[in-house]
Amino acid sequence: MNIKKLILVTAKHLPQHKYFETIAKDIANYLKVPLDIIEEDYVFVNTYGEKDEFGMAWLPQLFAQIDEEIKPILTRLPINEKTLDVDLEKAKKDAMLALGITT
Repeated sequence: MNIKKLILVTAKHLPQHKYFETIAKDIANYLKVPLDIIEEDYVFVNTYGEKDEFGMAWLPQLFAQIDEEIKPILTRLPINEKTLDVDLEKAKKDAMLALGITT
């Protein structure tokens, strides 16, 4: 498995953007791979991303290019049940697990 790059498709005006950007940068640095940040590319997320029950994709979503395949690795942010805040560490762990990497 050759992870060529991470791709974050996002919209800066969304509240989740800052969390996804932090997570994406941290993982890209850890893996030593480039990170492409793409603004509001709904064609890309509809092609490669997770979709709701109506067949519509949402932003932000984080992808990895593995060899020639694009794979979603983080599409939703986990919430800490005790604090009801975004759990950044769990999000990073979930994304790494989607890549088959345990830290």
